[in-house]
Amino acid sequence: MKFGWRGALGIALSAFALWYTLRGTDLQQIWNVLSHSSIPLWIACTIMATAIFPLRARRWQALLAPVAGRLPFRPLWQTTAIGMMVSNVVGGRAGEPARAFALNRAEPKVKFTAAFASVAVDRLFDGTVVLLLMLAAFFDPAFQAEKPKWLVAAMTGTALFLAAVLIAMALMVYAPSRIFALYDAIISRTLPRFAASGRALLEGFVSGLHVLRDPRLLAEVFFWTVLHWLCNAFAFWLGFKALGLNVPLSSALLLQGVIAVAVAVPSTPGFFGVFEAGAKLGLGLYGVSATDAASFGLGFHVLSYIPITVMGAMYLSRMHLHFRDLKSGDQPTAA
Repeated sequence: MKFGWRGALGIALSAFALWYTLRGTDLQQIWNVLSHSSIPLWIACTIMATAIFPLRARRWQALLAPVAGRLPFRPLWQTTAIGMMVSNVVGGRAGEPARAFALNRAEPKVKFTAAFASVAVDRLFDGTVVLLLMLAAFFDPAFQAEKPKWLVAAMTGTALFLAAVLIAMALMVYAPSRIFALYDAIISRTLPRFAASGRALLEGFVSGLHVLRDPRLLAEVFFWTVLHWLCNAFAFWLGFKALGLNVPLSSALLLQGVIAVAVAVPSTPGFFGVFEAGAKLGLGLYGVSATDAASFGLGFHVLSYIPITVMGAMYLSRMHLHFRDLKSGDQPTAA
C-alpha cells in the first residue's frame, strides 16, 4: 500500500478524467440539475446499487464451494464489504487481496491463495457478463446505427483479454501438472530460494479455480453474476429517471460496461474522476448533454460510495482488524 509511481499515475489520470468530465460544464448548473432531481428515485437507486454486494457475496459462496464447502453467508458478505471499502479508501485494487485476507481471518480453513484465486474467477465472470450485456445494448435498435470505432475497439480488446485469461485459467485447472512442471523448471533455475514457497502459493491458487470443473457450480455462478449486473444496471436506470434523462433501458447495460473499462485504469481511491468520465462518455453516445451526464456520474458515484464504505469500515472494526493487518496480507504465506 506504499505510494509509488502507480499512485502518482492514478492521481494524474483521475485529475485528467475529472477535467474531461467538467470541461464545458458549469458546477452551478450541475448543482441545479441534482437539486431538482427526484430524491425518492435516488434513494431507490442507492438501495439497488448497494444490493449488488450481497449478491456478490452469494456468488462467492458458490465459487469457494469446491475448496471450502458451503461457507456461511455472513462472513462472505462482511469480507466483501471490507474489500470494497478498502478499494474505496486505499485504491489500487487493494480491496481484492484485502477481501481474501479478511476471509482467511474469518474462516481460517480457507487459504488466502484459494480465496484470492476465487476472486480472480469472480472478476472473469464479471468481465464476461458485462461484455455480453454490452453486446445486447450495442445491437439494440435504440442505439445509434453507426457504431463508434473506439467502442468497437474497446469491446474487441476486452474480449481478447478475457479469452486469454480464461485460457490461462483453463490450463491451470485441466493441465496443472504441466503448469507445475513449467514453474519448477523456471523457478528452480532462476529463483531457487523461493521455489518451495512459490510452489505452495501456486498450488493454493490452482485449488481456488476448481469451480471451473463443475458445470452445476458454473451455472450457479453465472446466474448470480447476471443477476448482479442486471441489478446494477437497474440502479443506473433509476438514476437516469431521477434526473429525468430520456434514454432507453438498454443504455444502462452499455454504460456500466463503459464505466467498468474506465475504472480498470489506475486512479485515485474510489475511482473518482475515471467513473465520472466513463459516465460522460457513455451517456454522450445517447445524446445526453455534458451537464446531465456529469450530474449523473457525480450523483450516482457519491450515493453508491457512501453506504458500502461505511458498512465495510464497520465490519473491519467488528472483526478487530486494522489497515495495517490488511497491509501485512499483501504478501501472505500459503496458509
